[in-house]
Amino acid sequence: MFTGIVEAVGEVASIAEADRGRTVVIAAPFADELRRGQSVAVDGACLTAARIDSSTFTVDVASSTLERTTASAWRKGTPVNLERAARLGDRLDGHLVQGHVDGTALLSARRRAGATRLLDFTLPDAVFSTTIPHGSIALNGVSLTVNRLRPPAVCQVAIVPHTWEHTNLSQLERGQRVNVEADLIGKYLRRILETHDL
Repeated sequence: MFTGIVEAVGEVASIAEADRGRTVVIAAPFADELRRGQSVAVDGACLTAARIDSSTFTVDVASSTLERTTASAWRKGTPVNLERAARLGDRLDGHLVQGHVDGTALLSARRRAGATRLLDFTLPDAVFSTTIPHGSIALNGVSLTVNRLRPPAVCQVAIVPHTWEHTNLSQLERGQRVNVEADLIGKYLRRILETHDL
């Protein structure tokens, strides 16, 4: 479980094809603090640290993850948002994020409003249906508040300067995709409504 508060922006150091997926080495400032088997959210996708050295950790990315996330587009040098798993008892500064990416969202517009950046993302229909104004959404692993919703499936978020400077959202260009995880409560409510005659 994560909170969507990015600890650092790391970088993809290398990628190798593997049986049913890829092996990805990620440079991270906290790599030497990790232990094998620990979870790290990499652009919002929960991955397991399989090997660790002083400045990098290695993850095995399954084919299903490559199909559902932006990991298939990672290249050497790609910046990635990183967050270690939350510890019970810590402050929850973001919202509950599982690291179970629901799909990708397309950046359709970006503009500046004073010190804030307004970004519009076109969401998958299943994510849009569980998203509410002023609710929570995770984009590339960043906990964000929904600023505005616009049919058919556009979600606007407002990025404050701190988040802009300390995540990879500032490097996005129009037409790029990000990993998106819908609000946990919304997903469960949708599932209950789909499976029960209420």
